[in-house]
Formats: sequence, C-alpha cells, structure tokens
Amino acid sequence: MAEENEEKKQSQPQSDGRREVLKALATVPVLGAMAYGAYKKLSYDRSRRNVKDVFSLEKHEPKIIPAQPDGKKNRLGVIGYGIRGKQLLRAAGFADPELLESWKQAALKNKKDTRYENYRNQDDLNIEVTGVCDIFDTYADMAVKACANIYREGVDGKYGTAPKRYRTYKELLAADDIDAVIIAAPDHWHSTMAIDAARAGKHVYVEKPLSWTVPETYAVRQAVKESGITFQLGHQGRQTDSYIKAKEIIDKGILGQVNLIEVCTNRNSPNGAWVYNIHKTGNEQTIDWSQFMPAPERWKEYTDYMTSNGLERFMGPEPIDKFSLERFFRWRCWWDYSTGLSGDLLTHEFDAINQIMELGIPHSASSSGGIYFFKDGRTVPDVLTTTFEYPDRDLTLMYSATQASSRKRGRVIMGHDASMELGETLTVTVDANSTRYKEKIQEGIIKPGIPFYTYVPGSDNVDGFTSATELYFAQRGLLYTYVNGKRYDTTHLHIREWLECIRQGLTPSCNIDQAFEEAITAHMGTRAYLEGRTMYWDKDKEEITRG
Repeated sequence: MAEENEEKKQSQPQSDGRREVLKALATVPVLGAMAYGAYKKLSYDRSRRNVKDVFSLEKHEPKIIPAQPDGKKNRLGVIGYGIRGKQLLRAAGFADPELLESWKQAALKNKKDTRYENYRNQDDLNIEVTGVCDIFDTYADMAVKACANIYREGVDGKYGTAPKRYRTYKELLAADDIDAVIIAAPDHWHSTMAIDAARAGKHVYVEKPLSWTVPETYAVRQAVKESGITFQLGHQGRQTDSYIKAKEIIDKGILGQVNLIEVCTNRNSPNGAWVYNIHKTGNEQTIDWSQFMPAPERWKEYTDYMTSNGLERFMGPEPIDKFSLERFFRWRCWWDYSTGLSGDLLTHEFDAINQIMELGIPHSASSSGGIYFFKDGRTVPDVLTTTFEYPDRDLTLMYSATQASSRKRGRVIMGHDASMELGETLTVTVDANSTRYKEKIQEGIIKPGIPFYTYVPGSDNVDGFTSATELYFAQRGLLYTYVNGKRYDTTHLHIREWLECIRQGLTPSCNIDQAFEEAITAHMGTRAYLEGRTMYWDKDKEEITRG
C-alpha cells in the first residue's frame, strides 16, 4: 500500500517548490527499505538549491541488542493467556497450532498472506517455557499446547516438552526451573503479581499499565529496585523506528518550540470498546473466580479511595464475589478491575510522546467525558478527554478518545515552525508563519501546508489480514517496525530486548522508572475524571494532590 500510494503521489502534478524540497530530501538518509525505495523513485537535480542547511537527519534504527552466542537459555513462566497473553507468547515464539494451521491454509489461498511465513522466520529468542498459569482451564490448556509447539507447526506438527500447568501464580513463582515471568493478567493483578515475582527473584515483563491503584505504584517500584531484577513494561512502541526518527526531529529543533500535542484513541466497534466474546466453555467449573477477584490489599486500597471520596457510583453494581462471565471476559468495562481508557489506551499514547520528548509526569491533569454510547452497565467512560499541563516546558498534552467513531486521527506535535504527525507514516509539515523556514518559504523552496518530509516505515498488506483492532494498532506504529529493511513484530523486539538485558546485565528501554511515570500520569487522568477536579503532581513529595 505504501508503494502504491507513493506511485499515486508521483503521478500528480507538483509545484516547482514542492519538487525542489523532495529532490533535496532524496539526499537525506531515510530509515527502512520501504521509505528508501519510495524516495529513490524521485528524480532530482543535485545542482539545484536544497534545504540541507535547515533540515538534515542521520540514519538511526531501533537498536537490537546483539545476542550473545553462548547466551544462557532463559526459562520462562507465563501468567495469563487471554487476548494479550496469546500475542505476547506468539511474539516470543510460541503459537497455538490451530492458529498456525489457519494461517497455513490462508496462505495457500492467497500468496500475499504471509502471516505464517513471517512467524516461521521470526528470530529464535533462545528460551523455553517451563510453566504456565491461567485460571480459565481452556486458556491454560491452550497455553500448554502453544508452549510445546517449539517447531512452530500446525496441528499435524511435532511438539516438544510441554510446560507444567500451575493452578496459582504463586506456585509458579516458587518453581526452581523458572527464571523470569511474562505477566498478562487483567489490570487489577499487574502490580500484585510483579511485586511477588520480584520478591521471588524472577525477572519481570508485565503488560501495561503498571498498576491498578496509586499506592501499589510505589510498592512495585520499591520491590523491583530492592530485588535488582530486570524489569520491562509492555510498551512495544519503544521499538518503533518512526518514534526514533521523531525523537531526532524533536532534538534537532526542526519543529521549533512545541506548545501543544494532541494524541487520541478512535475505535468504533464493540470489540474496540472491550465487549469481547464470551467463550463457550466458560462457566463456574472452568473458571476459578476466587483468583480473579482483586487481591485483598488491593481491593481495600481501591474501595478506601472510592468510598472516602464519595465515588461509590463508579463501583460495580454486583458484589465482587458474585460469579459473572460478562465481567470475567469483559473486565475492562468496570473500574473494579480496569484502568479504563487512561490505563488501557492513553498509556500507549503517553509512552510514545514520553519516549520522543522525555516529558515525565505532568504538573497537572484535568479530565471530562462519560458513558455516552455503550450503555451496557459499564462504569468506565467510552468518551474521555484529558489535558496534561507542563508549565516548565510551556506545553500542553491533550488526549481525547471515543469508542464510537473510527475517524482516523494521528498523534500531532505542533511547533512554531512545523508540525509532525505520527500514524502509519511520519509527516512533517511546515507552518506558514515559521521563523526558521521564513526565507525558504519566501523563495518558494518550501511550501507551507504541504508535507515537507515523510517517512514511511512500512505497513504493506497490514489491513488485508488483520482484525479491526489489530489494524488500529498497526496504524499507530504498534504492530510492526523495520530494521535494515526487515519487518519485525514490535512486541517481539520488546521481549527480545528484555531477555538480552537479563543475559547481559543491561537496562531495558521501558524500565521501572519509565513505568512509574506512565502509571502516575494515567492515575492523575483517571482521578481527575472520577473526582471532577484538577489533579496535581508534587514532584518533591512524589504524590498526587487535589486542586
């Protein structure tokens, strides 16, 4: 699609000024085979005036830590095999045979469907899964089979040794043959499990968000730092090449002073609003509901906050110990287990901007929104707007979300001289009133309002073989990236980084300090929504305060 779009662009008339810029940009190193191929097609005259005096970029790519040839094989335990758990294990090299069989059959019918080929070619991370735990028997059985599928084959393939299935996560953490754990349980268990894993001396990869409550945010940071284990929060955007290019653009001042950033979430389907299918085998016999309920100390933290602030109306209508298939499979819809839009989707957007601009925790947060479309008994909003203020940076970061519209919007970083939009592509557009580019604009070399620089990391064929939800993440650079022209699953690279940091004693890109910033920022937005007032961050005392 990217190449087709580029060919369409080339077939359209261009002004001399536009042509001049494109010709100049053809001399600038650009990441990725897709982008290079697109720009190589553009003819240019080196003798003409260019823009290298105001715009030049280096060649940077996501850093893949070289694997040690004699690196120790990591023995992993996996806690949680729901939607994200399956994706994480596939990225690590273990997939359901039935899924792979469906990909194989699809490839026979359509040669452009390369999902199975891409998966088979995924790098071997030198790991084995020795233990799995899920409180839903069906998912636990699937996890055992996937982790035994070490040859990456379909239903008729051969298998390796099956991992042990543990009934409780604490039993898994006590196992001597597990060095590290991947935690993909629901939000309300993330920190509890991470704390227990760190205290057990297990390295931790935990899905975002870091925490369900504010108090546990501090507790998990303390546990990780005291234990010395290698910790990675599951923000695979840390491996996205366009974000690395965006950071270079920011660091070089190409946009000028940035005062406003807009990030967003737009999804328009029940699945996108977390109304997931209820598995046909789910019932009180196959699901251990007692383990699904929040840990007692976490439940107390949550209820104390809600009741002391008169927020009981936001708590679930049913007793916490009452079995519910709907709440088990659609837990993201209730604050009793969820972190809502702030923890689930804002965190992706914030982490991307924090990676690019190193913003840290905001000075304040204000939120508004409500349950405007999915009136299905949920307590978390389906529309949310949160504004984060950074007065020390003269900057506002605004997040807006709806789960009832799929209008495409990218992340937009607005500077005095140019703006940058991050989506499937990275686009820089010069502002008509720019100071930095004033002369180039007057001379007709740069045309304001027309993309000045475009980087295409590559998303060819993504929309042909993925679900609507996967497409949403693909369009935001959170599904694939390119290194030396080769396409990688960003989650695969993120897990690989964590494993090599364990082996080589290095620090992962989304370590506990980055995770703490993400969690506190999301909690500020959530509390601002629940309480209907501005929340502030006291950086000296490290605490959230009320306006």
